[in-house]
Amino acid sequence: MEFDIPVIIQGYAQGYFLMADESGNLGWYSSRKRALIPLDERFRYPKSLSRVLNQERFSTDINRDFRGVVTGCANRETTWISPKLQKIYWELYQAGFAYSFETWQGNQLAGGILGIVIGGAFIGESMFYHIPEGSKVAMVKLVERLRSEGFVLFDAQMANPHLDRFGAYTIDEQQYQVLLQQALRQRCSLD
Repeated sequence: MEFDIPVIIQGYAQGYFLMADESGNLGWYSSRKRALIPLDERFRYPKSLSRVLNQERFSTDINRDFRGVVTGCANRETTWISPKLQKIYWELYQAGFAYSFETWQGNQLAGGILGIVIGGAFIGESMFYHIPEGSKVAMVKLVERLRSEGFVLFDAQMANPHLDRFGAYTIDEQQYQVLLQQALRQRCSLD
């Protein structure tokens, strides 16, 4: 299966996302229940994270080490981010669609979130950390940035207990399509 940038963006704009199966074969997937990170007052985080944020141990950056974030996200015992998908993320990054939102502790990459930006939608692909709390701080700071830039949708794709701690909620496919189409009409940027 060959992909090019317009085809990939069109797929994401229709509510699909790419994943590799256990054999490394890429395919388009969707979900009947879509997990969203709220960009309003429903967003929350653990109180213990407040202390970390107040200590200002981490700084944030965007695309300072895009490859490092992709590698960090893929570096798991089981992963849907195959070498081919890593290459696609790189091509999307070069075309201005893929972003890494990063936390740094000094000169060390602490954690990050990999996502695709189309209009006012941030489609979160994966997150990771090298330093404890690095990805959590990235989540809080990314939500702040998305709010300030006028984004209307933070798509986390699939729910999990980690995302629930940030107020993640699920909506059905029909509701998701309505929100996605609203988001696609916006002109937002992380640059």
